[in-house]
Amino acid sequence: MKRKIAIAADHAGYEYKEIVKNYLSERFEVQDFGTFSTDSVDYPDFVHPAATSVENGENELGILICGSGNGVQITANKHQKIRCALCWMPEIAVLARQHNDANMISMPARFISKEVAIEIAEKFLSTDFEGGRHQNRVDKIAFC
Repeated sequence: MKRKIAIAADHAGYEYKEIVKNYLSERFEVQDFGTFSTDSVDYPDFVHPAATSVENGENELGILICGSGNGVQITANKHQKIRCALCWMPEIAVLARQHNDANMISMPARFISKEVAIEIAEKFLSTDFEGGRHQNRVDKIAFC
């Protein structure tokens, strides 16, 4: 059974979303929450449904992409059970999973290559949370 992954982007991240989605689709069941073109959109319209799907267990992990990675990350992190990390290099994705149990990542399409985006996604999806000393810290993240 394939692991389920949510993916979403705004217009600036659309092209990268398609590339990452196509790369992952052979090994994962990827649910695409949009956008579906380069037409200007409001990223929360796509991020909130993707984050909700991870929050409620419909998808195990999620990948978000916009121009800077910031808007989609901020939006996703409004969800109590989401820990979304901004990743601009593969090593950050590894640490986000190992130390923070990140269940979503955001990527900045305007600042990384398509190859790096794929590598970040690959590292994120292949790295496990270490638990141990990190678990107590992660347990303290949700405030309400």
